[in-house]
Amino acid sequence: MTKNYLYKTHGTCSSLINIKLDDDVVTDVTYTNGCNGNLQGIGALTRGMKLDDVIERLEGIRCGMKNTSCPDQLANALKAIKSGELLPEG
Repeated sequence: MTKNYLYKTHGTCSSLINIKLDDDVVTDVTYTNGCNGNLQGIGALTRGMKLDDVIERLEGIRCGMKNTSCPDQLANALKAIKSGELLPEG
C-alpha cells in the first residue's frame, strides 16, 4: 500500500518534498521550488530504491556553503519516516 508523506525542508531553495513509499521502497519524490531539472533527476534516480539505500547515498551532501542540500533533506525526511517522527498524510 502506497503512503504519501510531506516534508518541509530546512536550509534549501526547495520548500517541500512529497514522498510516496510502498512499504520501504520509494515510488515517487517531487519537490516544491528549487532547481527543477536537478530535483526531477533526484526523483527519477531514487524511484524503486529502498529507503535505507537512499539515505545512505544522499545523507550529508552539501550545496555550496550550506550545511545541507535538497538530496540531504530527502535523506532527513526518510530518516524521519523511518523513526516514526513523520507520519503519512490522510
